Amino acid sequence: MAGQNQDQDFVEYVAKALVNRPDDVSSTRTVDEMGVLITLKVNPEDMGYVIGRQGSTARALRTLLRTVGAKNNARVNLKIFEPEGSRRFERRDDAGAAPVAAAPVEMIDTSAVDNLQI
Repeated sequence: MAGQNQDQDFVEYVAKALVNRPDDVSSTRTVDEMGVLITLKVNPEDMGYVIGRQGSTARALRTLLRTVGAKNNARVNLKIFEPEGSRRFERRDDAGAAPVAAAPVEMIDTSAVDNLQI
């Protein structure tokens, strides 16, 4: 990784290490007055690996990317391309059959009905 596109090379390197289809990983790099924007594209089936649980992997990748950018005195942002019609918060049931909507991750207070006897 050398030269001006070090940030783009870094993103692609990490993404390819995370996914099952590394040949489908690509990115574009644009520069404007706001800084550098890297748009990452991966196979739709690999989106979960790049985003991570509750976005933790994407957040970590963005943090590292900002560090790489700071080293080169550039403000670098990452956008993960989401194809048209892709579904968020969806998972397959245990049998791998039809998709079922995943509940948003939040804690629900059930203390009012915990000891309810019917």
